[in-house]
Amino acid sequence: MFKLLIIGAGGVGTVVAHKAAKNPIFTDILLATRTKSKADEIAKAVGGGRIKTARVDADNVPELVALMREFKPDLALNVALPYQDLPIMDACLEAGVNYLDTANYEPKDEAKFEYKWQWAYKDRFEKAGLTAILGCGFDPGVSAIYVAYAAKHYFSEIHYLDIVDCNAGNHGMAFATNFNPEINIREVTQKGRYWENGKWVETEPHEIHQPITYPEIGPKESYVIYHEELESLVKNFPTIKRARFWMTFGQEYLTHLRVIQNIGMARIDPVMYNGVEIVPIQFLKAVLPDPKSLGENYTGLTSIGCRIKGLDKEGKPLTYYIYNNCDHEKAYEETGTQAVSYTTGVPAALGAAMFAEGVWKKPGVWNVEEFDPDPFMAQIGPQGLPFHEEFNIDLEV
Repeated sequence: MFKLLIIGAGGVGTVVAHKAAKNPIFTDILLATRTKSKADEIAKAVGGGRIKTARVDADNVPELVALMREFKPDLALNVALPYQDLPIMDACLEAGVNYLDTANYEPKDEAKFEYKWQWAYKDRFEKAGLTAILGCGFDPGVSAIYVAYAAKHYFSEIHYLDIVDCNAGNHGMAFATNFNPEINIREVTQKGRYWENGKWVETEPHEIHQPITYPEIGPKESYVIYHEELESLVKNFPTIKRARFWMTFGQEYLTHLRVIQNIGMARIDPVMYNGVEIVPIQFLKAVLPDPKSLGENYTGLTSIGCRIKGLDKEGKPLTYYIYNNCDHEKAYEETGTQAVSYTTGVPAALGAAMFAEGVWKKPGVWNVEEFDPDPFMAQIGPQGLPFHEEFNIDLEV
């Protein structure tokens, strides 16, 4: 018997529900979200009576605790919003439930991405005999597991790491975000940051960019942004001299983004409108297309991977590229979502299975690269995200 609680019913929650329902290790699955009708739609699409649903406010610790005590899950899989991580972790501690998420905590009132808030829970989870697994999506998630896999099998020292993330898909919309607009816009409009020679180097948003060639896609202009797995990776692999995260953006997308910022619609602080307090970016979220709705007309590929330079097991120079390409149309055929949701949801469901199997299970708070990568890597391909490896090639960056 293994009971899985999924919190969140957006695009990623949809993928997690579909994948978890196919895995017999999960005997009972409960999908909970603020708007129960959304969970009901997903449960109906999955079929077979595999998914039960419930309403819960992920900001409300007492509500979460009450739900957990009633359902008694072995693991809470959090695919809600990043600023709900801490309330859910608090509820897990109070109810005695293990925890897994796909993105690190960020405060509602500040676009700041750090693991310090969640790492501070380490002793409490350890004393409670509970496991908390952080960042088990694709990036963060598979990207970090790729690094751990490379370190285990090929490198004695990793010196240079570039995580490269390309979405070459087309959804036909003038402007839309591939996941929650509020989180997406906050992420890509913050200052860039990368690790070099033992310290963080800060850049202006989208200041550093260059074309990078992606398999089956070709060259795409790619921009250095900050992404949370860099923080845990440079801690857990201290030989890294430089670590950067690159993401592709089209010129039309960047133009819309600049306008949104220039007119104040990216603001996360409240303003008064007709006597009512509103947060501009939350209003913008309400008028932009729902990311989950993009899948039906999405075509093209995503390509996400790690380009690594260092020394092999014999101390000789080695370059290595490991990546996955995911097709938007195939993702939609299987789960009714686009590839960005698919590439996040599949690893989350697999990470939950790793815990259920007892493979990734130890009290405390852990990033995914701190577990053995091999069992995960053996299953990620059959689950729908096969990886490809290239050795001793020109890595461009």
